[in-house]
Formats: sequence, C-alpha cells, structure tokens
Amino acid sequence: MISFKQLPIEAKAAVAAGVVFFSMMLSRSYLVEKLDFRTRRWLLRLQMALFANTLMLVGSLHVWRSTVTTFTRSSAASSFCFMLWKIAVFMFLALAHSSFFTLLFLVAEEPYFFSLAAYTCLGAYIILIFFLFTLGTVEQAYKFLAWRSAKAGTGNKNRTALKPVLAVLLTVVLTVVGLLNASQPPTVNSVEIPVHKLPSTMNNLKVVLLSDIHLGPTVGKTKLAMIVRMVKALKPDITVIVGDLSDAEAKIILPAVEPLGELDSPLGIYFVTGNHEYYTSDVSNWFELLKSFNIQPLHNENVKIVSPKSTSDWFCLAGVDDIEADVLRYSGHGMDLKKALRGCSSEHAIVLLAHQPIAAKWALQERPDINLILSGHTHGGQIFPLNAGAYLLNPFFVGLYQVGQNTFVYVSPGTMYYGIPMRLGSRAEITEIILRSP
Repeated sequence: MISFKQLPIEAKAAVAAGVVFFSMMLSRSYLVEKLDFRTRRWLLRLQMALFANTLMLVGSLHVWRSTVTTFTRSSAASSFCFMLWKIAVFMFLALAHSSFFTLLFLVAEEPYFFSLAAYTCLGAYIILIFFLFTLGTVEQAYKFLAWRSAKAGTGNKNRTALKPVLAVLLTVVLTVVGLLNASQPPTVNSVEIPVHKLPSTMNNLKVVLLSDIHLGPTVGKTKLAMIVRMVKALKPDITVIVGDLSDAEAKIILPAVEPLGELDSPLGIYFVTGNHEYYTSDVSNWFELLKSFNIQPLHNENVKIVSPKSTSDWFCLAGVDDIEADVLRYSGHGMDLKKALRGCSSEHAIVLLAHQPIAAKWALQERPDINLILSGHTHGGQIFPLNAGAYLLNPFFVGLYQVGQNTFVYVSPGTMYYGIPMRLGSRAEITEIILRSP
C-alpha cells in the first residue's frame, strides 16, 4: 500500500483539501451551536481560506511546472532575466493564494492596494489555469491524431514552449480587459415587466434593483457612493437590495456603508440576505445598521406596497432569507416561504425578493401564483471561464425569464463584483424595472 509520504504532492494537496472540507462539515454540524458568533465567524472564514488554498495548490504546481520548470533545461535558464521571471511567477502565485486571507485582516473604508493586487492575481490565476489546461488538451489531441509520428515529434520542444507563452499572453490581455471593464460604472438597464393583477393606478411603478455589491477587500465607500448617486438620479418609487451587500462585519466596514443613508424612495427601500451575509456571521448587526438608514430587511416577511393614487390598491412585496442560512444552520434564519407570504393571496400581485435563482425555482414550485421574483447571486459568471459554471449551476442565469403565463423572474448580474476586480463576459448593472399593469 502506498503511504502518504509516497504520494505526489498534487495528491497530498487534494487530501489536505478533503481534510479541511471534512472539518468544515463537522463544524457546521456539531460546533455551530456551541461557539459564539465571533469564534464561529473566524473559524468559518479560516476554513474557507484554507480549503481554497489547498485546492489552488494543485493548480499552482501545474503553473510553476508549465511556466518555469519547462524552461530550466533551455540555454536561457541561467540568465538574469529567467531569474526575474521565476521571482515574478512566485510572487504572482503567492499573491493569488493570499487573496482569501484579506477578508480576515484587510477590510476598511477603502480597499488596500495589496487586496486589489491579490484579487487581480487570483482572477489572472483562474484564466491562466484555464488556458494551460485547454492548450494542453489540444496538444494531447494533436499527438493522438498524429499517432506520435516522427513529424509530430520533431516540433515537440517548440510546441511545449509555445503552450505556456501563449497561455500567459492570453491571460495578460484578458486580465487588462477585465480590469478595464470592471472599473467602469455599472450600466443602467431598463426593463419593462408586465405584472399580473397589478392595479392600474400602479402602472409604470419604478423599482430599482441592486445586488451583489460585496463591500469588502476590493469594494469600498467610493464605489458605493457612486452607486447611490446613480440610483438617486433614477428617482425610483422602490429600491430593493437582493443580498450580498457585504463580505465583512457591520462594525468593521461601517464607514464604507454610510452612503446608503442617502438613498430615498417614497415607497420604501428593502433588503434580503444573500449567502455572503451569513458568511459574515453578523446578520443581526447588519439588520440594525440598515434600519438606521431607513432600509427595511425582509426577514421571511412581507409588506403591502400601497398605490400613491389609491389606498385601496396595493401589491404584496415579500422577501426570504437566503438558503445558505439553512446550510450553515444559522440560528433563527433560513428560507421560509410560507412565513414570508403569510397574508399574500393570489387576489393581489405578489413580488418576491430571493437572492439565489435556485430559491426562486423552489418558491415557484411551492407558490406558482407568485408574479415576479427578483434575484441576483450569479454575477453573470463575472469572469471567463467561470461564466459556464454559473450558467450550468443555476436554473436562471441572468436577465429576464418568463415562467408560465403570468410569472417572471429577473436575475441581476450584480451591481459590483465579488473580490476579483474584473469582469469578462459580464457587466455590472443597476436594473431599472418598470412594472406594467396588464
């Protein structure tokens, strides 16, 4: 039997990742009720950072072998430029690995340069891994089709060197494009949605949808203030924030949240939790902070939105906790649709706020009379090549979907970004939704 010491280092990293993942499951199952919030918060984040890093170690070894070890036998291996290249690759990998720890130590009113650099390297790391794998697969396919002929073998060295060079060049180009795209203000996307049984007096009601702002290591007060200015310029009747507002505890990031106090919508500003709110383990404090800004959390509850023109005309606006609360066994929280829709009958229009598209799917299976669901979470994939994974893992990916005759689901691609300050194949968005009476 092969001992652990005899395993290749990639296999050891995979085993370590499995051990960390198992410890996360044990913590969620047996320690969640025994630990105070602060200890639980640190333990969860530390475990997630260690899990991500042990998984990344497998990819980092492949990157090092592809971009450094491949060239050690070449004539340039002893040159000063090659030494600088080795240092650059090492620093790149070290920064990418350190990105997950910035949530523990580097969160403030505005992002630290180190956090921005670390998460940029993480984004480039994901792109580089994809291209190294893809080009490697193409190379193996070529060898297979050529049946390892002498002709194929002649240029093998050149092709081996070409693969990492091409992968690095493509990564650099796409990283720059992604950074430039994400640095632009969110686009304002105006969408008209017919809402069954919406009173005629509420025709053309304007709802502004925000999602996935992710205040934290790479998004701070300046960007939030820009979002608030853009929302105010739209003059919405209602503003809704469908989760993942922050990746940090309320007290730590309080100065960055202050612009939210400038939001003003005559029919109210509403908020539901996303999965990242539960990762902070600080939901109660976030609720209190948002209430101080006149933002009402919908904690498995609903409100009647009354027409400004007629007090007898109204629709039901409901919100559910994010489904991650159930996974984390977060005390007093979890998606409870029955509670959220208590008092909401099919005689009136129903609009539901649910962070994750999978929650929207579950809600419609239980209550097909819901007329409109507003979600986020997917980021539109945020960066290539993660777009494909986000598309496959969610029943609704991004944009407007019609489900049945009288039901619509709208999924925001996110108003900012999570961690990595890049957008590839997606665009940050503030959604202006115009509700139409049939």
